[in-house]
Amino acid sequence: MKVLIIEDEQELANSIAQYLSEESYRCEFATTYQEALEKVEIFNYDCIVLDIMLPGGSGMKILEVLKHMNKQDGVIIISAKNSLDDKINGLKIGADDYLTKPFHLAELSARVFSIIRRKQFDNTNTVRHHEITIDLLSKTVTVNDQEIILTKKEYDLLIYFIGNKNRVISKSTLAEHISGDFADMLDNHDFVYTHIKNLKKKLTDAGSHNYLKTIYGTGYRWEE
Repeated sequence: MKVLIIEDEQELANSIAQYLSEESYRCEFATTYQEALEKVEIFNYDCIVLDIMLPGGSGMKILEVLKHMNKQDGVIIISAKNSLDDKINGLKIGADDYLTKPFHLAELSARVFSIIRRKQFDNTNTVRHHEITIDLLSKTVTVNDQEIILTKKEYDLLIYFIGNKNRVISKSTLAEHISGDFADMLDNHDFVYTHIKNLKKKLTDAGSHNYLKTIYGTGYRWEE
């Protein structure tokens, strides 16, 4: 799962990233309004942690951009302002939640998890797709009640595919999902094929039907 931290206080941003990384989230940073704008326009995120006060502009404008682009990224506003108006305006524009600084990192992590669960998996902690069961809390995957061991990238791909089932997803989108903006620096995205091949083998070896289909020249699709 990929999280964008839009926060100009470097120490706080690093603390958030360290905590979320230990919870198996992959974190990226934006420290200014312009940098944040560029990232949300180009990339997709499972959740965005958004400070309102940014050098060069307002986090509220970032929310408006997300709404205008009809993007589905989850958003948690964090702000030192304990203002009811800010909270109401942010939620009206499109934020999913609001935290006032200072806050406990455990609470932020719980809210990030809750937003992703609600948006992608109908507010459940257990995702079932026929013989495949995923426990989102323990991050374990079983096929016909037999646990299989996935790498972090394989797990992220499985969650992403099931959360976007029946949609064709390009290799470049998958590369960006598991590698973030670093994917733009790579000469090719062949590493995506390797992770997908390994994921498919582990699932089918455990007795799963092959739901993951290659759409030649386009990408991949997880079929219902």
